[in-house]
Amino acid sequence: MKLASLKDGSRDGRLVVVSADLSRCVPAAGIAPTLQAALDRWEQTEPALRALAARLDAGDGGGDAEDFHPIACHSPLPRAYQWADGSAYVNHVELVRKARGAQMPESFWTDPLIYQGGSDSFLDPMGPIEAASEDWGIDLEAEIAVITGDVPVGADAARAREQVRLLMLVNDVSLRNLIPGELAKGFGFFQSKPSSAFSPVAVTPDELGAAWDGGRVHLPLRSQINGQPLGVPNAGIDMTFDFPTLIAHAARTRPLAAGSIIGSGTVSNRDADGGPGKPVADGGVGYSCLAEIRMIETILHGKPKTPFLRFGDEVRIEMLDAQGRSIFGAIEQVVARYKPQGL
Repeated sequence: MKLASLKDGSRDGRLVVVSADLSRCVPAAGIAPTLQAALDRWEQTEPALRALAARLDAGDGGGDAEDFHPIACHSPLPRAYQWADGSAYVNHVELVRKARGAQMPESFWTDPLIYQGGSDSFLDPMGPIEAASEDWGIDLEAEIAVITGDVPVGADAARAREQVRLLMLVNDVSLRNLIPGELAKGFGFFQSKPSSAFSPVAVTPDELGAAWDGGRVHLPLRSQINGQPLGVPNAGIDMTFDFPTLIAHAARTRPLAAGSIIGSGTVSNRDADGGPGKPVADGGVGYSCLAEIRMIETILHGKPKTPFLRFGDEVRIEMLDAQGRSIFGAIEQVVARYKPQGL
């Protein structure tokens, strides 16, 4: 089952069920007006939503069915009670920390790293990435995220697995040049982590078929900048901590409300020889962020050559199934300048 939130002038949009091929959709207002409302009563709403999806895929969407246009979408949850992003791909953590001259503790291989992001407003999947200055070091981070049901405090990984409701893609925008100064204060990210964007569609785990093993998605995550491939790493490879482990870690001391979003962190694969990975142009699977390729360039050439994102650059993030069909729709964003209020 595939779900989306169409823009209707409200903060949370209107919930629609989307056909498996992403061509058509039908309102779910008679079941739940918004995705959050559906998640709050998932045991009651899921069967009705699945029945609606089955009718739509059979060609019987009724008179309310309409063409599906990703540009009309909010992120599936335009705002959420919780957005916590992990760093499940420790290869990425190691490379990025090297880039800013920081050593990585050995505990990072056994104890998940998670930060709590801003969830009061997410970017539209086809909306702009806005920043006041290119000097901030604007970067994309292509990831996968899950939306949970209610997770009780202290839940273990097995209990957490049962609460995975939906999956979606993420562009966790980072302002790299602001990160070192913030982390040096010893109080974590804030200004360096602006609003994130999610894929047009969120899907139930069964939509992924054999690619979903209950904890990981075993498919390549495709990132492009200005139409050129940045990376195609497989999300099921080198994921040190799976989603149930991340959810259980987040719920160790607090419950997670239905509608909480847990991210995987930047998808990152080592090279076949165990090294940090190669660019796509050199026969590797590339990267899901610019910070990684800049680190590799620093290792090879003494300094980075690839710039961070510039105004006008176009970013695309997408995942295809084994038949080459888009699963979540694509995140397509243009980097744009904004002028902060009062300046």
